[in-house]
Amino acid sequence: MPLPQASVEPRRLVLWRHGRTEWNAVGRAQGHADVSLDEVGRAQVARAAPLLASYEPAFVWSSDSARARETAAPLAALTGHACRLDRRLREYDVGARQGMTSGEFREAFPDVFARHLDGEDDIRVPGAEARADVQTRMLEVMSEAAAAVEPGQTGVLVGHGASLRTGLLAFFGIPMQSQKMLAGMANCAWTVLRQHHYHGWQIVDYNAQTLPEPIDLADDPSYH
Repeated sequence: MPLPQASVEPRRLVLWRHGRTEWNAVGRAQGHADVSLDEVGRAQVARAAPLLASYEPAFVWSSDSARARETAAPLAALTGHACRLDRRLREYDVGARQGMTSGEFREAFPDVFARHLDGEDDIRVPGAEARADVQTRMLEVMSEAAAAVEPGQTGVLVGHGASLRTGLLAFFGIPMQSQKMLAGMANCAWTVLRQHHYHGWQIVDYNAQTLPEPIDLADDPSYH
C-alpha cells in the first residue's frame, strides 16, 4: 500500500567553497593563511551569490578566514542576514607546508610527499592538523547547522575544499578511506544536502555551480 505523502517541507543545507585566491591559482597550500580572493574569485562570488540567494537561506555561517568571509559577505548582504563566523569551518591547518607549492612540498619533505602519493592515511608535515581533529570540528558544526534549519528552510555554510569534503564524509558516517570517491570541490562551487522525509539527509547536488531544475528526486514511486 503506498505510503502517504509527508506534509513536512524538506530542510536544505548548502556547503559552499570560497572563491579563487592567487594562491589557488599558483597551487600554494593555504591552510590557515589569511589569503584574500583574487579578481577571478570576486567575479565567481558575484555570479554565485544571487543563485544561492534564490534559496532564501535562513542563515549564513562562514569560516573566519579572509577568503571565506569575502565569499560569504555578498550572500549575507543579499539575504539581509549577519554572517556568523565559526573557526570550526576553517581549512586544515597544513603546518609547515603552508605557502608551499606541490613542488616545494616535495623538495622540503620528500619522505612525507612520497608516502602521501603512496596513499598512506593522514600523512602530515610538522605542525599540521590531524584529520581526526578536522572530522570532529566539521561534524560538530555541520550537525549544529542541520539542527538549526527549520522545515522548508535552507542554511549555508561557507568553507574550504578539503575540510568541507572531510565534514561531508563524517556527516554521513563514510570512512575517510573512501574520500577519493569525491572529487575536490572547485572554487566557489557548492554541495546541496536535503533532508528527505523518509530517507533522512541526502546529497542532491555535488560540486555544483548552477541550480538544478525543480525535479522530484525520489527513486521509489511508492513514496508518492
